[in-house]
Amino acid sequence: MKKKIIILIAIFGVLLLFVSLWVYSSVYIATGINSQEIIFTIPHGESWRVISRRLEESGIIKNSLFFNLYLFVSGDYGSLQAGTYLIGPKLTIPDIVKKISSGDVHQRRITIIEGWKITDMAKYLSELGIADKKLFLELANSPHLFKEKYSFITEDLDNLSLEGYLFPDTYLIPYGSTEREIIEMMLSNFDKKITAELRSAIASQNKSIFDIIIMASLIEKEVRTYEDMRKVSGLLWRRLEIGMPLQVDATIAFITGKNTTRISIQETRIDSPYNTYLHRGLPIAPISNPGINSIKAAIYPDPNEYLFYLSKPDGETVFSRNLEEHNIAKNKYLR
Repeated sequence: MKKKIIILIAIFGVLLLFVSLWVYSSVYIATGINSQEIIFTIPHGESWRVISRRLEESGIIKNSLFFNLYLFVSGDYGSLQAGTYLIGPKLTIPDIVKKISSGDVHQRRITIIEGWKITDMAKYLSELGIADKKLFLELANSPHLFKEKYSFITEDLDNLSLEGYLFPDTYLIPYGSTEREIIEMMLSNFDKKITAELRSAIASQNKSIFDIIIMASLIEKEVRTYEDMRKVSGLLWRRLEIGMPLQVDATIAFITGKNTTRISIQETRIDSPYNTYLHRGLPIAPISNPGINSIKAAIYPDPNEYLFYLSKPDGETVFSRNLEEHNIAKNKYLR
């Protein structure tokens, strides 16, 4: 009798060992049938049972039973988060649960270049397959849709676009982000970059953020170094003060859509509210999305006596106090 009991205990022990090894290997050893990374999306409100079943159907896990078992043992069944995840073939069930419960969503890195127009952004994002070009432009041309969330979007932008306010930077875009979410990321970044200190400085000059961004958008397209930006800023604000046309070549390039600063006399006569040769004052709206250096240069101009400037073929900027000096510089460097 004792011998039978010992045999039964031994058999039970062996079975228990095999079951334990089976459960352990199923949970803690990667068992998915896919050999490549898989993009897996969890919609908002989806239950853990459905998530588990779809993980099995996608080949990410072999058996949803062990996934469910681990969720209950770990207590993570209520912490799975919606989002799109990139799940590799070597991840174990605990790895997968950790990724999904921590919200470690799949992201793509993009870089928006300083001075780009919203059309440049739309083209870039479309080429990367991140956004629909047409929808992105429709939203970017509808500032009123974002007015309630962002106080800097004022009536100045009525009937205009978000040109100037989509802050150029490097962004990590969660996979599956909508065009609106991407635009809001850029607007939120703009809101963060225009600090209370900068806003106070703008207000102390009796200027608006809109005025500053227009000026910064011109500066961004004209010169490259921060020192030159501040000089050009001082020069352009001075032209405005004395009633002199800004005559910024970049505004003509914006009108024509040409990617060049070489303009013709005929082009300076184009009737457009952006034409700073034809109309005095600032153009009707920004012509680009400026970086922080251009914005700061517009806020903190270098006080100087210059009224003219030109860029040499090597990129160096030459400043002149009067038309006579400017003509001499043109004959010397541009002929």
